[in-house]
Amino acid sequence: MTQNWGMTIPFYDRSLSRSRELIAELPGLGYTDAWSAEVNGADGFTPLAMAAQWAPGIRLGSAIVPVSTRGPGLLAMSAATLADLAPERFVLGIGASSPAIVERWNAGTFDKPYARTRDTLRFLRRALAGEKVSEAYETFEIKGFKLERAPEIPPRIVLAALRPRMLRLAAAEADGAITNWLSPEDVRQVRAEIGPDTELIARLFVCVSEDTDRVRELGRWMLASYLTVPVYAAFHDWLGRGEVLRPMHEAWAAGDRPAALKAIPDEVVDALIVHGDAATCRARIQQYVDNGLDTPVLAPIPGGEVPIDQAVRALAPRA
Repeated sequence: MTQNWGMTIPFYDRSLSRSRELIAELPGLGYTDAWSAEVNGADGFTPLAMAAQWAPGIRLGSAIVPVSTRGPGLLAMSAATLADLAPERFVLGIGASSPAIVERWNAGTFDKPYARTRDTLRFLRRALAGEKVSEAYETFEIKGFKLERAPEIPPRIVLAALRPRMLRLAAAEADGAITNWLSPEDVRQVRAEIGPDTELIARLFVCVSEDTDRVRELGRWMLASYLTVPVYAAFHDWLGRGEVLRPMHEAWAAGDRPAALKAIPDEVVDALIVHGDAATCRARIQQYVDNGLDTPVLAPIPGGEVPIDQAVRALAPRA
């Protein structure tokens, strides 16, 4: 197995405060990484700050915090704080996010997502190195920002990247790329864009369950909510699923949610969600690694007959 084996925190079935004991178990189970997310639950930084204390030694990463819901300076301050709490263990994952999160939920502006991500990356490199930054970037201008206490060792920065242009930016200027909702076979296509030396990280949704029909029902809801987002629709067009997903997109656009769910083929659900008993799931995750994924970040989802705490233990590399 890969030397990296990550887990998403906090867990889907419990709050951050109730996640403490299970997070503390992760290093002993063989997990090397804990990665947060930021949609409409916990924010991207607080779980990592707590995990820095609860699970000493584990690598901590954000996957991802959006570049348009915070100012560049605030992003730098949050990253510097985590780098201080977990020296050389914190990885800052940033990305463009989506119009729903940026505009509808956070009253921001989702404009020029590639340029905004690139500009934020370049600003953060300088700010986290302790420089005083005064520069007009394409998407924002900074005047005289300097961290009061820059980290002794700046954190690595990785980019959420779904298609060639952003993947190439991640390879050229960042320390890695984060992707999402892909199959083991898709990893080869993504890897081809970033080359062999860039770390590739992916969140893998896992349901430890042998009730295939139940998993597929749950999976269709999850896939419809993600793959109808324009950035993910474009990602799967690029991966070659445009035609097979077209009926789903047409039904969704027409407001017919039941028809949209029904239109997602079983093979797409099975390709994008890891499921089966624990041994089958671990073998499937290994396929991602064999195809070029450096850091699988598991996200056990509820709905199967195995509770999430048991799934976390059963999916561990030392299980």
